[in-house]
Amino acid sequence: MQSGLKTILRTLCDEHGYKRALLTIFDPETNTLKLSVTVGSQRYAEVSYQPGQGVTGEVMNSGKPVIVPVQKDHPSFLNLAFGRTKEEMAHLGFICVPVRYADPGEAAEILGTLSVDVPAADPSELETDCMFLQVVASLVARQVATLQEELAMQRHLMAQGLPPVQAGTEGYAHPNIVAASKPMRMVLQQVSQVGPSRATVLLRGESGTGKELLAEALHSVSPRKTKPLIKLNCAALPAELVESELFGHTKGAFTGAVANKKGLFELADGGTLFLDEIGELSLEAQAKVLRAIQEREIQRIGSEQTIRVDARLITATNRPLEKMLEEGTLREDLFYRINVFPIFIPPLRERRLDILPLSEHFMQRYAEEYGKNVKRISTPAIDLLQQYHWPGNVRELANCMERAVLICDEEVIRTYHLPPSLQTAESSATDTSLSFGEAVSRFEQELLVDALKKARGNMLQAARDLKASYRIINYKVKKYRLDPKKFAVGRSRKR
Repeated sequence: MQSGLKTILRTLCDEHGYKRALLTIFDPETNTLKLSVTVGSQRYAEVSYQPGQGVTGEVMNSGKPVIVPVQKDHPSFLNLAFGRTKEEMAHLGFICVPVRYADPGEAAEILGTLSVDVPAADPSELETDCMFLQVVASLVARQVATLQEELAMQRHLMAQGLPPVQAGTEGYAHPNIVAASKPMRMVLQQVSQVGPSRATVLLRGESGTGKELLAEALHSVSPRKTKPLIKLNCAALPAELVESELFGHTKGAFTGAVANKKGLFELADGGTLFLDEIGELSLEAQAKVLRAIQEREIQRIGSEQTIRVDARLITATNRPLEKMLEEGTLREDLFYRINVFPIFIPPLRERRLDILPLSEHFMQRYAEEYGKNVKRISTPAIDLLQQYHWPGNVRELANCMERAVLICDEEVIRTYHLPPSLQTAESSATDTSLSFGEAVSRFEQELLVDALKKARGNMLQAARDLKASYRIINYKVKKYRLDPKKFAVGRSRKR
């Protein structure tokens, strides 16, 4: 990402006669602007600005461009980033513009600034350059937003003692995980980084957000992927049986123990053990799990013999573990052992860009499973799906689409195929008010999906049907992360 932005800055300098170009990106954690991409001689590698500091900080604060006709004459020009001589500053001006970006349906935010050193001139002469730079800033804003996320991810990974993201690394792709929204793309980026390690991962999020699916993803990108992935829902068994399930037992250890039995830690040896609802374990079971993590050995119930185990642990919970620590229902030492690399999975209501692609994903899956000729979702039905607040998250959406496919007797899922809870905004307790930008983005995406379905994935035909250029349709397809191939005919159907 940085190399691509650097190429753009170099082109600016070569084609427009700018001596230097620099891009600063705002770091929310330190509340500073950091010099991230530059073209031109630079004396100081580590340069940062406080909001309001110098011309760059002033632009970040105000959101308005600043034109400096002559650098040496401007009181706010600090010359922090480059080792400009006094002679240079007497012959150079400076233009700094804000870089703004907004995801669809969200308010624009200032991510940083784009600046250039230009030959000194009157402000009126530099005004054209300033307007041009504002256009450039809007064109690179999405790349800057991605770079801001990447830099935050690098910092997070290094804080966890994990290797930083390599240039060009993309988030992990899983056939059953849909990640069109920025929060979920961040989650998959974390999966791709921590997956290959043996670090213990704690998946946190509401019920139904897909924690088990992410555990499978973590296992599939680890060196242990050819070994077993063993799963246990700690809330699904009575407390007295959980220890036997985890650590095994010997014959005669208790009533009903008619034979020796291996525990899940043994079965997961060399592989991965996923403990869902880890917060449901008793304090006694927690102590034994802690020992298994620390010592990599267990004891079956009824036996004094220790057994060496090598299982990578992934845990998950929807409970407030910090509150459990205060209440004494969760061991502090276990919490710090399982909280090596936490991944927070956002609820579906906070990643609404995923609702439509998820709905289509489940529609296609269940249409194939039940042999139904269901091909698309009507626009009014999409509206209901988008407006609902999904307290059951992705699991509830999957159940909703399964029901819709089952009762649908045509090619299109209509509003009356959806559950009654989705039929009115009042019953779903959802705020249906949309901003103008949200409404336009939603309508635009629906038009594009309908056109692609009609054109069977042919973007050129879809462009003709929508009376738009191919370039615009191609841009919109990428913007909304649509896959035209999904709408092509001739896809194999599983029977």
